[in-house]
Parts: sequence; C-alpha cells; structure tokens
Amino acid sequence: MLTLEKFEEAYEEVRKITSETKLVYSEYFSDMTGNKVYFKPENMQYTGAYKVRGAYYKISTLTEEEKEKGLITASAGNHAQGVAYAAKLAGIKATVVMPTSTPLIKVNRTKGYGAEVVLEGDVFDESLAHALKLAEEHGYTFVHPFNDLDVATGQGTIAMEIIKELPTVDYILVPIGGGGLCTGVSTLAKLLNPKIKVIGVEPAGATVCRSPSNRGRSSPFPRSTPSPTARRSRPPATFCSPTSRRTWTTSSPSRTRSSSWPSWTWWRTTR
Repeated sequence: MLTLEKFEEAYEEVRKITSETKLVYSEYFSDMTGNKVYFKPENMQYTGAYKVRGAYYKISTLTEEEKEKGLITASAGNHAQGVAYAAKLAGIKATVVMPTSTPLIKVNRTKGYGAEVVLEGDVFDESLAHALKLAEEHGYTFVHPFNDLDVATGQGTIAMEIIKELPTVDYILVPIGGGGLCTGVSTLAKLLNPKIKVIGVEPAGATVCRSPSNRGRSSPFPRSTPSPTARRSRPPATFCSPTSRRTWTTSSPSRTRSSSWPSWTWWRTTR
C-alpha cells in the first residue's frame, strides 16, 4: 500500500513542481530544548502549504480517461488551493466545493489557480457530501484532503527531503489534522530509517488519534473551534489508525491553536 517504490516515484513527480524548502535551524528552540531543532518551512510553497504535493502525485496516477473527466474536491483552505494549482499545472479541469462561509480571499485564491468553485453547505461536511454527489454524477475523480493513499504518499515526500538533507535526524514532529501528512511522513521515515522516532502533534481539544477509545477506528473530532469554516466532524483517515500507529512513536496534544503553525514541520536532532 505505502511502499518505498511508491514514495520514490512520488518524490520524482513532486519535485518537478514544488519549491525546495530547505531546513531552517532555530537557535531559539535549540537553546530552549537542549537539542538541535530545525523547521521545514512548507509555508514557502507557492500555494502556501504542503498540500500541493499529495494533489499533484494523485493526478500523476490517474488514467488519461480520468484526467479528461476532471477532478473534484471539498475544502475551505490549503487543500482547495493545492488541488486547484496542481490541476492547473497538469492541464486538468478542477472543481472545488467550499462552504458558503469560506472567507472570500480563499475563494478568490482558489479561483485564481483556475478551479471552478462551487459554494455549498454551511460547514465542510455538507460541502463534502455535495462534492461526492457531483463526482458520481459527472464521473469526476474525487481527491480527498487526507483519506487517500496516493495523497498521503505525496505528502510523505517531505520525509524524503529532510532525510536527504539531514541524515542524522532522530525525531520528527508532525502536525495531525486528518492524518494524511503524518501517515506519509511516518511511514517513509521508518522505511528509510527504522530508528527515527515520529511524534504526531494535534490540538488538545481534538485528540482523536491520541484518545485510547479511538484506537483502531475512526470517529468524529469533538467540536473544538468556533470557526464557521471548520469541519463539524472530521474522522481521521480510515487507513490512519492501523497504518500510522505502527510507524508513529507517539502522539501528543498541543494547546497551541491548530492554525498557528499551519505548514511547519519540526525536525529535531539530539546533540
């Protein structure tokens, strides 16, 4: 399912269209923790996040017939822009369903990358249901924000880059939303070096992956934010629990708002 061969293939595809986000050494966090701490600034990607990696690799796996019919997704943020931009680069039609409450700047940015935007539903779950309905009606390929192995493989190319640049890395801290990023990064990191410890970090108010009651199954996140564009419920990727927990060392809640470091991944090496 998630193999080294697939990750290598994804790495070659993704590097064609992504920016080289070199590690940034943090003197402040290194002094504070007593370790050598680096940040992987994926917010420097053209669309402002790592999401374009998974979207572009997903597109590379499609047949010509699927490409001709086009893509569709549901998102109110980074994934929407990642899919729109990746589809533009590949010359494929993309439709993005967004909640009606999505800030206008996000809607316009997604349109600016060439996607057709459909505003439907008050929250993400309603937009998702409408996107799936349109996909079935028109034969579009649905690109899930995280619950897709090809998408997770594309996101995991981050681990390939960091290990190439910093072979001595021994801890990787990865933010968890739906679980696609952490699934890809943790799996590839362990394939390349089983000694690397991977820690998934999620908001304290939405610890769905850390909660013992949710081990081995997916369930909705509790409502932890008043944001109108937030998902009313967001179960983790269906492959997230069995796959990722075998490769994650642990997961940890953070009291920092989940939007504070939207695209940064923290890499640490011990002194």
